[in-house]
Amino acid sequence: MPHRFAARVESIRPFLAMEVLERAFAMEREGARVIHLEVGEPDFPAPSAAVAACVRALEQGETHYTDSRGLLELREAIASDHARRFGVSVEPGNVIVTGGTSAAMLLVFSLLVDPGDEVILGAPHYPCYPNVVRLLGGVPVTVPTRAEEGWRLDVDVVRRAIGPRTRAIVVSSPANPTGAVQDRATVAGLASLGLPLVSDEIYDGLVYGDARVTSALEVSEDAYVLDGFSKRYAMTGFRLGYAIVPKPALRPLQVMQQNLFISTNHFVQRAGIAALREGGPHVALMREAYARRRDLLVDGLRRLGFRVPVVPEGAFYVFADARAFGSDSLALAFEILERAHVGTTPGIDFGAEGEGFLRFCYAASEESLREALARLADVLPSLSARRAASEARSEPKASEVHQASERG
Repeated sequence: MPHRFAARVESIRPFLAMEVLERAFAMEREGARVIHLEVGEPDFPAPSAAVAACVRALEQGETHYTDSRGLLELREAIASDHARRFGVSVEPGNVIVTGGTSAAMLLVFSLLVDPGDEVILGAPHYPCYPNVVRLLGGVPVTVPTRAEEGWRLDVDVVRRAIGPRTRAIVVSSPANPTGAVQDRATVAGLASLGLPLVSDEIYDGLVYGDARVTSALEVSEDAYVLDGFSKRYAMTGFRLGYAIVPKPALRPLQVMQQNLFISTNHFVQRAGIAALREGGPHVALMREAYARRRDLLVDGLRRLGFRVPVVPEGAFYVFADARAFGSDSLALAFEILERAHVGTTPGIDFGAEGEGFLRFCYAASEESLREALARLADVLPSLSARRAASEARSEPKASEVHQASERG
């Protein structure tokens, strides 16, 4: 007799960036050399101070449970770091340390969302937001943004999307996949709507030019900040994140943490303390390199025929309009992978509003980006020609249009 699975599992959709990556891994096992631009994985090492602190903690036997909220020393360092970056006071008691920012997201949404409750998301959006909301029985409500407007949220459109079951508004700045940075007026306007903001600030620190991130805590004391070490410090495998939350939320989140995760790895928390104290120069080095890579990739993609209306202000992604080569982004991403051995993420992964786009990650070396562009140059002309031929076949001939008008 087949096992019966919980119905909520069926609401979770595949993470297509990982689907592409896993196919790429299979190709590599068969001997192919794939250039990975599909996942947000920095090619930099973690800060040496963080690695040394982790090793030292292991050697000294710091391999046991900690306070479920995290080491007090780390929570104090996180509070100080947030205050330094944004000029806003944070109490260490309002910080809860988690096994990656994904765990923080699960805890916060579990606190806010009952079955049938709604959460507003800007679109395109990080794929895991709606999947976590659905897992909890909630309903994601998407508010489209436009490339021509810098992918910025429109406060009036968000206001019209609010209903009696709306429980939170998600703000992602800098955003995945678009690299958009929401300005202070937008974040303040969203906060004024009277609902909790869940602000994903994982890419802060990776912004370029004059762009500046506004933390939700600058405009609201009732906001929930999701952040961590994966992107800013190139510590993805350490799985270390945190949430800064309103004081009334801390106790229920602590209880959930105790039951679901007990505590975050002791020795990894030591690495986080070292990163916050000594990793600043490492972040600056990465940011400078990413700025060069961004410009290289944007220019290269535009020359190849992709449409990139705005240069991303933050994170390390280019969200490029690929409809000159195909309208089905999932099929296009896999064809590019098979033919060019370049991994990209299909835009449909980021919601229906992303269909026809591909996301390219520039957290890869300049050499890899140049080679990826060269490989794409070999493959894209045939895709473009096929797309043009398909459109020509689907368009009615002039004589047919005339005959139809005569009959009408």
